[in-house]
Amino acid sequence: MTAQHPVISCQNVWKLFGSAPADYLSALPEAPDPETLQAAGYVAAVRDVTLDVHQGEILVVMGLSGSGKSTLLRCMSRLLDISGGTIRVDGQDIGALSERGLIELRRSKMGMVFQNFGLLPHRTVLGNVAFPLEMRGQDRHDRRDRAMEVIELVGLTGREDHFPHELSGGQQQRVGIARSLAIEPDIWFLDEPFSSLDPLIRREMQEEFLRLQSGLGKTIVFITHDFDEALRLADRIAIMKDGVVVQCDTPEKVVLEPATPYVSQFTENIDKARVVRAGGMMVRGVTGTAAEGDAVSAQSTLHELARTLVDDDRDSLPVEGADGRIIGMLDRQDALDLVVGTRT
Repeated sequence: MTAQHPVISCQNVWKLFGSAPADYLSALPEAPDPETLQAAGYVAAVRDVTLDVHQGEILVVMGLSGSGKSTLLRCMSRLLDISGGTIRVDGQDIGALSERGLIELRRSKMGMVFQNFGLLPHRTVLGNVAFPLEMRGQDRHDRRDRAMEVIELVGLTGREDHFPHELSGGQQQRVGIARSLAIEPDIWFLDEPFSSLDPLIRREMQEEFLRLQSGLGKTIVFITHDFDEALRLADRIAIMKDGVVVQCDTPEKVVLEPATPYVSQFTENIDKARVVRAGGMMVRGVTGTAAEGDAVSAQSTLHELARTLVDDDRDSLPVEGADGRIIGMLDRQDALDLVVGTRT
C-alpha cells in the first residue's frame, strides 16, 4: 500500500475564510490559536494539517459536521485555494499550477464523486458517463466504448439509455461513480457519496465500492461522518475536529488506542472484535519454532477467529500474510480478552 513517495502530501495546510488570509498567516511568527483567529475575524476551516496519502490507499477522513473534512478534500483537489502550507500531488505543488495546468491535472489524474449526484437530467446514462470524455475532446466512438466499459463495471449494463429520473438513488450514484471513473483517474475523491442513500442501498454501494477498488487499486480520499462506514472502507482513518486532524491511523489503532477523548466518543460503542484483525494485534518478527502449527490469516477479524481462539490451546498463534508466509504472532489471551469484552 505504501509508496516511497506519497501521491498526495499535505504539509502544514491552512484554510481560513476572511480578508486576505494568506497575507495574515504569513505575517505571523507562529501558528495562531483559535482564539487569535477569531479575534482577527477569521474562520479556520482547516488548521495546520500535515498528512500523506499513499499509492493504492483508501484514506477515510471523518468528523462531525463543521469539522473541516470536506474543506480539506476541496483543498487537496484545489477546488479551494489554501491559505497557508503546501499540497503536492505526485511531488508537484498544485498551488503553483496555472489554471490550464490545474485543468489538465484534474482531467488526467483526478476523479470526483459528491453527495449530490450532479447528473445532467437531459442526458442518458451513457451521455452522462461519456460527458467528461467529451469535454476532453475524445473521439465519439472511443468515448462511447470507454463509457460502456465503466457502465458494465458498475453494474448498469442495460440501463445505458435510461435518463436519471428513471433510475433509483443507488443507480444514480453508480452513474456518478462511472462518470468519475471514465477518465481513468489515478486519484479518486469521494465526498460523502452514499450519505443520502437508504441504509440497505448504502451498504450495497459500500460493497460495490470495495469490489471496484479491489480491481482498480486507486488512491482514494473518502469523506464520511459515519464511523461504521469509515471502519469498513478505510486503510487509514483521519479524524478531524475544528479543522485539525486529531488522529490518523489504521482502523485497529483508532479503535484500540484512541488518541483523544473526542476520538473515544466515536469508538466507545464499537464491537472491537468485528474491527480488529489478527494482523493489527500481532507481534511481528517470528523465528524458530515459535510459529509452528496452523496459522491464522492476518486479514481475519477476531470475531471471525473466535472459535479458533477458544479451541486452540497455544499461547500464541502464528499469523500469515496474503502470500502464506508467517509474519507475526497473535497473543491468544489478549485476543480472547478483546473478544469477550474484558479489555477496553
